[in-house]
Amino acid sequence: MRKSRLILLSVMSILILGVLIPAQAQSPVTITMATWTGVDEAAQLQKILDKINEGNTEYQIVHQPLPADYYTQIQTQLAGGTAADLLWMDQNHMSLAADGSFLPLTDCVANAKAGTAGDVKDYYPGVIQTAYQGDTLYGLPWIAQPVVVYFNKNLFDAAKIAYPTTDWTWDDFTKDATALTKDTDGDGKLDQWGTIANGWPPPQMFIWQAGGDVISSDLSSSPIDSPEAIAGLDFYRSWAYNPALAPSADTITEQGFDALYSSGKIAMFFGGASDDKDYKVSGFTPGVVPPPKNPTTGSNITFAWTASTVINAATSHPKEACDALLAVSEGIDNWKVVSPRISQATVEHLTASVPEKGPNAQAFLDAAKNMSAFRIVPKYMEWEGLLWSEYLTPLLNNQTDLSTAELAKQVRPDLEALLPGPSEATATAEATPAS
Repeated sequence: MRKSRLILLSVMSILILGVLIPAQAQSPVTITMATWTGVDEAAQLQKILDKINEGNTEYQIVHQPLPADYYTQIQTQLAGGTAADLLWMDQNHMSLAADGSFLPLTDCVANAKAGTAGDVKDYYPGVIQTAYQGDTLYGLPWIAQPVVVYFNKNLFDAAKIAYPTTDWTWDDFTKDATALTKDTDGDGKLDQWGTIANGWPPPQMFIWQAGGDVISSDLSSSPIDSPEAIAGLDFYRSWAYNPALAPSADTITEQGFDALYSSGKIAMFFGGASDDKDYKVSGFTPGVVPPPKNPTTGSNITFAWTASTVINAATSHPKEACDALLAVSEGIDNWKVVSPRISQATVEHLTASVPEKGPNAQAFLDAAKNMSAFRIVPKYMEWEGLLWSEYLTPLLNNQTDLSTAELAKQVRPDLEALLPGPSEATATAEATPAS
């Protein structure tokens, strides 16, 4: 009886102490985040992270910038189990999701409110599809950079040529580029060109405009030999490196791709919407317009470079990593331009992020309406390497005697051998531009 009373007293003492002594607050977990940011960009991102971290008792985000050899380091870390919890991935490297490197986000975004970073329906369709493998979401895009045409108003004025408009066509582009290619000092050598290309802008966007494709919507084929795909690439070939319209590869190597435009020698330059070519230039007045339309289809689909933030599948804190991902995505969507979210497609939102883009903000938003990224398949990196080495590079550099159609027919089977096939395709795989 005495023993029972002692046990009862001990239990009561423990219960009383449990009430009187408050439990220690659990420390917030650390969520690491790897990006490729350099010094200036990292400092801007840190301001966003500081706001998220302030007073946050659930987690604290620690930034790990890796500005050099980012993907080499990340893939090594993923293989060794030392990668950060959150990772930046461009659209091409989203293919790493196929080997289980990233955490599926189905549960993470399941209860997201409409119009927030977790609302997948708020993203441009051609952008969000890069974050999927099959019907599984693996990342949240944080930028959608559509290709636009930056043009030198001074060169157009000097030649008495009207500025490009939103309804201009391939024919207008070719005509203007030819007229603006000149020997301005009379030394017998061209020193001003209508446009420039070196594999950029991506030839795929002109294939899309013509109604063709390089990977079908069901992921089962690479119809690069279709009449539409051939027409799109042949248009690109008609002006890339063509001395009547654009500088040679040697000239680009000697003087620099961007430098040729910045120095006032290029009339029309295809660049990304987040580039500073509309405000950080001197000696001329720049303008911006969406890419020219295919004269037959009327399409001016433009390529969008995109990147997403993903969660490392090996994270020790999946819930906190999810919450951090949603917060970080919201912050970056209010920093980077152009936002990948339709609800943020306003002049006010864009100029709040980069005020200098105000005069041309509408042109960027017009281009965004028709932007589309590449379709990403599990072996995309290998597939893209083959597309360039065996098809695009030989044609653009005149390293083959075959026509576009002949080489396309020869290369297509090799490309299709790297595709997953229709059984893995879903509606999310289709990169349909927003209407």
